[in-house]
Amino acid sequence: MINNKMIKWRKLALGILTVTGSLLYSQQSITLKQAIEYALQNKSDALKAKLDINDADAKILEAKAGALPKITGTANLTYNPILQQSALPGEFFGAPGTVVMVPFGQKWIAGAGVQLQQALFNQQVFVGLKAAKSTKEFYQLNAELTDEQIIERVSNAYFQVFTAQEKKSTLESSYASTEKVRNIIKSLFDNGLSKKIDLDRTNVNLTNIETNIKQSNNGIAQAENALKFYMGMPIQTEIQLVQQDMEVTPHLLENMVNNDNRTEVKVLLKNKELLEYQKKATEAGYYPTVNLTANYNWQALGPKFPLTNGKSNGVYWSDYSAIGLGVNIPIFNGFATKAKVQQNQIEIDKLEADLKDTKLGLDQAYQNAKSQIENSLISIENQKANVELAESVLADTKSNYQYGLATLTDLLDAENSLVQAKNNYTTAVLDYKIAEVQYYKSKGELKTYLK
Repeated sequence: MINNKMIKWRKLALGILTVTGSLLYSQQSITLKQAIEYALQNKSDALKAKLDINDADAKILEAKAGALPKITGTANLTYNPILQQSALPGEFFGAPGTVVMVPFGQKWIAGAGVQLQQALFNQQVFVGLKAAKSTKEFYQLNAELTDEQIIERVSNAYFQVFTAQEKKSTLESSYASTEKVRNIIKSLFDNGLSKKIDLDRTNVNLTNIETNIKQSNNGIAQAENALKFYMGMPIQTEIQLVQQDMEVTPHLLENMVNNDNRTEVKVLLKNKELLEYQKKATEAGYYPTVNLTANYNWQALGPKFPLTNGKSNGVYWSDYSAIGLGVNIPIFNGFATKAKVQQNQIEIDKLEADLKDTKLGLDQAYQNAKSQIENSLISIENQKANVELAESVLADTKSNYQYGLATLTDLLDAENSLVQAKNNYTTAVLDYKIAEVQYYKSKGELKTYLK
């Protein structure tokens, strides 16, 4: 009996813990900073950018290999069941006037050796080493650019979710307000002091608001799913945003921005550097190459298997070695190198044009963001005042309606005007936050959101 009670209590406690854990999970709050940090750790784009840096380390090792000595070992074993014979004059063997067929070689040949190759001068190898280091720097800059792109997408998606939730909240507030009006009209109708058409119109308005709330739920779900996708978070995870991240904090706007500090510009400049190395590597085709080779070999010849027989059985071992210096001097290849150098220079010139256009675009983006922030601040103040005015109008209209001094149309119009004013205010805040993201982006300061 005691054991059964203990089991029941344990089951109850486990159930409470499970429910509590589920509630905590379902109500997980996440700030914008946390959302960005999660994305930078889990989004595939960020992970691949980090892998590119590791790949660059491997490419540096590969480039270094061209300047290091290469050592190879060889071993061979050959059996000749039938030796080739050559016809020799009989005079060699004391039989003048005849031809003697003499076999050349041995039935068994075994050999082993080691060879060393070292590039003493190879311009392409030297250029490749410098280019490999720049490649890693390029991938590091590209990883920073990827992080900035992730921050931009997550921030915009975060603000979109909050905006959708705010508009739903406005609809719910409107529904509650309209429901109170409907209850008042129903009470008046029940006492013969109101028309049925007024009650019906109010019910229709309630149904329309309820439909809009259901549609907004779908919009919120889609916006949240988009945010989770940009974060690299499982779609089924339930999240709750933090109100403070939508607060409007006016910025001290600057007049000039140095585009050279932008990651996009740094990436292009580093890419230009890589193209210049590529051109130098092509020009290296004009240079000679000098290589050192050295080898040492040990060979066995005899009529029997050499690995188990020695000189007593006719198997003779000998070693030999060679050291060589090779110089390869390019003389003429049909102007192929010249054509490739020209192609490399064209790629550099095209990147220069892209760089100029990118800087111009960044200037434009900065000015647009700055202008949008200024306009959004004005719009926020206007819409905030408009909401207060709409609330006052609605309160007066409700009072007048109860005393028969206003029509139902006036009341519904006042309610709709308040909803529109609140939505306009929410949209103005969203416009500001989106412009804020672009402002930070244009200054290369998107990581401000991580502070």
